[in-house]
Amino acid sequence: MTTLTTPLVSITTASIYQNKPLPARMAKCTPDMAAALGAIIEDLRQLGHELRLSDLFRSYDMQKQSHLDYKEGRKKAYSPPPGGSMHEAGRAMDIDLASIGVTLSRFWEIAAAHGFMPIIDAPVSSRSEAWHFDCRGSHDAVYTYAKSGKAGADTSPYRQMAMSAILAIGVPLDTVPDQEAAFVQAALIRLGFDPGRIDGIIGDRTRAALAEAGVTSTATPAAVSALCQQLQARFPLEYPSDPAGAAAPAGAHA
Repeated sequence: MTTLTTPLVSITTASIYQNKPLPARMAKCTPDMAAALGAIIEDLRQLGHELRLSDLFRSYDMQKQSHLDYKEGRKKAYSPPPGGSMHEAGRAMDIDLASIGVTLSRFWEIAAAHGFMPIIDAPVSSRSEAWHFDCRGSHDAVYTYAKSGKAGADTSPYRQMAMSAILAIGVPLDTVPDQEAAFVQAALIRLGFDPGRIDGIIGDRTRAALAEAGVTSTATPAAVSALCQQLQARFPLEYPSDPAGAAAPAGAHA
């Protein structure tokens, strides 16, 4: 990627690991999620509770291992292959349900007030993934777009949203032939345009969407640069107020 549009920021938060903070390799998230998570932690603190996390950011290799653990039976909860989890974008957290001190339905209300969405459809703590919450940010537009059928049926709305969020932090995807083209498509959807599904191929539909967005060049580096400016103007909370405080890039993979 020529531009890292949404840096990850390092945070310090309580964890389930021997009463120590969440390990640094996981303790990263997008700036808007960091602010939202801090607000949830403060809300629970006001109620006399301390939120503990078991997971936050996962690198490509961490996600690959998580998926392998699921496939080989070492992990019961489903974990998708790399390219399909919001954890890889620093936009998902797994919480310790025993730490929240309130009912799960009440926690859903607290989380929703700060932009977090559960991954399951009812607040039943015994269900798998009851602990998983996403901070979708502008990538919710990708989910809605794909859910409407505009992006075809080959890839689920959730996975396309995760692809968009992963591309946004500069991490390549195995499933697309051109990372910058895929970023362009995801950015256009986030901005409200209609490029089709995120497949990494600049076709007529994507070119038409670029023109509608006022991007005169279809060369991907120029288009990425132009769209990054629009994204930062439209979604300022997704970018750090202090760029020097951003974590190191999440890193590419072979």
